[in-house]
Amino acid sequence: MPHRRMYRMLVLAVSAALLVSSFKFGFADAWAGQYVLPADTTPQGLPVIGESLTVPASEPNADVPLAPTATVLSNRVSEYHISVTLGDDGTLNAQQTITWKNPGRKEVSDLYLHLYPNAFSPGSTFLKESGGQLRGDKMQAGSYGSMTLNSLTTEEGETLLPRLHYVQPDDGNRSDKTLATLLLPHSVKPGKSITLSMTYTVKLPQVFARMGKAGDFVMAGQWFPKVAAYETVGTRGRTTEGWNAHQYHGDSEFYSDFGIYSVSINVPEKDKVAATGFQTKPAVISEGRKVYQFYADDVHDFGWAASPNFEFVEDTFSSAGVPGVRIKLYIDPLHKDLAERYMHAAKSALAKLGEWYGDYPYSTLSVVVPPADANGAGGMEYPTLVTAAAAKSDKPGYDLERTLVHEIAHQYWYGMVASNEFEEAWLDEGFTSYSEDKLMSSIYGVSPSTTVEASYMTHPEPLKLDSWRYSGSERYAENVYMRAKLVLKAMEKQVGDKTMNRILRTYFQKYKFKHPSSADFQKVVESVTKDKWGDFFQAYVYQGQMADFAVESIHSVPQDGGGYVTTVVVRRNGGSAQPVGVLFRFEDGQTVRQTWDGQQKHATLQLKHGSPLSYAAIDPSMSVVLDNLRFNNYLKAEIPEKKRTRLNIGFSTIVEGLLGTLAW
Repeated sequence: MPHRRMYRMLVLAVSAALLVSSFKFGFADAWAGQYVLPADTTPQGLPVIGESLTVPASEPNADVPLAPTATVLSNRVSEYHISVTLGDDGTLNAQQTITWKNPGRKEVSDLYLHLYPNAFSPGSTFLKESGGQLRGDKMQAGSYGSMTLNSLTTEEGETLLPRLHYVQPDDGNRSDKTLATLLLPHSVKPGKSITLSMTYTVKLPQVFARMGKAGDFVMAGQWFPKVAAYETVGTRGRTTEGWNAHQYHGDSEFYSDFGIYSVSINVPEKDKVAATGFQTKPAVISEGRKVYQFYADDVHDFGWAASPNFEFVEDTFSSAGVPGVRIKLYIDPLHKDLAERYMHAAKSALAKLGEWYGDYPYSTLSVVVPPADANGAGGMEYPTLVTAAAAKSDKPGYDLERTLVHEIAHQYWYGMVASNEFEEAWLDEGFTSYSEDKLMSSIYGVSPSTTVEASYMTHPEPLKLDSWRYSGSERYAENVYMRAKLVLKAMEKQVGDKTMNRILRTYFQKYKFKHPSSADFQKVVESVTKDKWGDFFQAYVYQGQMADFAVESIHSVPQDGGGYVTTVVVRRNGGSAQPVGVLFRFEDGQTVRQTWDGQQKHATLQLKHGSPLSYAAIDPSMSVVLDNLRFNNYLKAEIPEKKRTRLNIGFSTIVEGLLGTLAW
């Protein structure tokens, strides 16, 4: 799920600061070469990827999987059979049967259920932490949502509802009802299962934070009672098995076990439905209603959307990394003429991800484009289903492609690797943001400036941190999305593109469907590179540092026989050790380059030359991705007072002119 809007509000101010720095330090050309302006124009001349588009269809038909297989990809801990009816008022009424299999080695006597729609009820932890705002959207006043369990029974009909009670393990907020537990009537032995039946009602809010209703459009995300993840010994480094259960927080997303879903969706006759998995038979129409049947296995969530206004287009696609997939577009009418761009982005992203990391094993991928008044439903990932940016303009720029390729990249890091987004969100969002940049560069030639992006990092915090423990939503996004991506980019700079791709492919292949941890990723890095990365992970993952290489002092002494001896002190104020270049320029115009290994906190470099040193610059090529304090990378030996005054006046004029272009 992207968090880019807040950064755009900062980019002009940051760019101004960088402009000042570049002129002050004599590196204007180097900075300009690093900064690639975002492309806001409409893409033209898209290359053809895969087969041509099919003729738009008015209604999706039942799927025939392109490559049916009996291969079991995951441990399939949970099995859901759900029948849900969408009421005219946006209420969901559902019946559900859950079969949960104990994957551990101990008997389990309790069960935890996520009841996520209660996050939209007054007093919830989600609303308290978010302030009723998320990604620029604000919850409409009084537009609350909720989930009510009407019944809960065993297969034998024994009622369990009196056993159910809400728990708040993270903050003790007794008004929060997003997590519930119950004592089971009998323990579940290892390898055995228990089946529970329930009925429930969901009141959807006006679309906000991934779910809700906007006019005739409905987004059902996190809409059903979901069993929490049960972690076995060894999962994410656990030494004892048990439930991993958290409340729904303002900045956290989701984590659950893989399973099987069979879902019947009953909607008004005019509605078209997009959902996780594939449609198993044609929709049945009766008495003004329509019933769809969907099935998915080896997934850990199920989302769906409905609208009578969707324009529907589909096509099939295969490539070296995509054995065969049916791509389905459900497009808001405002974007109905942009199907080719959506299809091109989806095909291209799948092809690249399959080539880089491994096969896409599912037979479908659905793309939903919400209407403009359902922005909160846009830019979100579910297994085999993603939502694009909400339709707000009939001529969108590259944000259309960027949002879509980001969400499709989630199919790998969220969908298949399935990291714990409560406790290690960077393993999904950071990896997805890194892949997004690679996709945009490879497909569209649009590349970011890591130098500019690093300058955003004003409040670095650890990456391995519970999502709700960051010091604010901006800090969560700054670290989990942006800094996490830069950490991976810094790793790439040190090992090279080919080795980095081998690291990520190895990580994906080893841990798909297995819920890995930060430590698991470090083991893969060390295995592939045959080197130790403990300092790197300690600094950037566990301690939340940024790099900071600086020139501390310059001292030139004339020699009796002519020439000068210059002593330059360089420092590493933050980050892990790595080699870094140092450039020395002398008054006679000659330059000397050296490499400092960066192993110590500081080093003294000595040079002999016929003229005094003019300046020293550490990391002049800006290869240290995580250095966010570039102002101390350069030090001039001496600046006369009159020249310093003229420079300061010039800088003030530039900044005032730039700020004058901003409109509020």
